[in-house]
Amino acid sequence: MKIRNLLLACLMGIAVLGAAGAAQAANVRMFVRHEVADYGTWRKAFDSFAPMQKKMGVIYKAVYQPTDDPNDVTVIHDFHSLDQAKAFAASPDLKAAMEKSGVKGTPQIWYTIRSAK
Repeated sequence: MKIRNLLLACLMGIAVLGAAGAAQAANVRMFVRHEVADYGTWRKAFDSFAPMQKKMGVIYKAVYQPTDDPNDVTVIHDFHSLDQAKAFAASPDLKAAMEKSGVKGTPQIWYTIRSAK
């Protein structure tokens, strides 16, 4: 478990660095980690939800998985504000889409704010 947490921390660092160009205008990054029943099914649902993500203020997104468990998914979403991010996370449409896509259990959600120089 410690190795998985260390790998997740490294993954988050890579996500931050890898998305730096896209996130230049973003002030808030939301991380969502959850287990899914089947990654292929979940991914199709995630991709089909893209118009709603954009409508609700998502300006960048990416999906990550550990190499040893494709059904352990971490998603990042960037927003201009914390209010947008929290509204997106609380959206009944998002919750319905997650249930339909095979998300198991309650996702872990946390937010980060871009720091000033």
